[in-house]
Amino acid sequence: MTVHRLTHDVDGLLDLCAEHLAATLPEIDPALPWAQATEQRFATLYDVMSAHSSLVALQQGRPWLGPEMMRRFSEPALASSLAAGLTLEEMVRSHRMLYTFTVGCALTHASYDVRRGRAVLAGLDVTQTPSLAAHRDQFVVEHMPRDDFLRGLRALIGAAAP
Repeated sequence: MTVHRLTHDVDGLLDLCAEHLAATLPEIDPALPWAQATEQRFATLYDVMSAHSSLVALQQGRPWLGPEMMRRFSEPALASSLAAGLTLEEMVRSHRMLYTFTVGCALTHASYDVRRGRAVLAGLDVTQTPSLAAHRDQFVVEHMPRDDFLRGLRALIGAAAP
């Protein structure tokens, strides 16, 4: 009954769980350059989300909007972006882009199935997919490397930099 009183429904329970995880996000040094602080902020969020990807999947794309997420993530991100010279519109656009990329990568990382990937590639018809079939061994890796996320994140940060 206590959980039901606190959450009212499944979405409330998921929000409570997300809020609990948001409380574990570290403070990012406000003196860091914008790009470095932004990378740390989103890399940490990626680590939390990929470790708890079932929660992210159950939320079906709903953003984490609780007070802890606002205090520990969104507010410092906004302050850092404005101090770096981004307009409010640029900050909102870049934040939304980085957040969406982070959520998508966290879900992909956690749902990646090596056996299924190998089975699909092994079953390709060479006449219909000659390029894929010729290079199938290079497409399936044991795990989705965090470095792939970081490379993409850095590219997006570079594109949004003031």
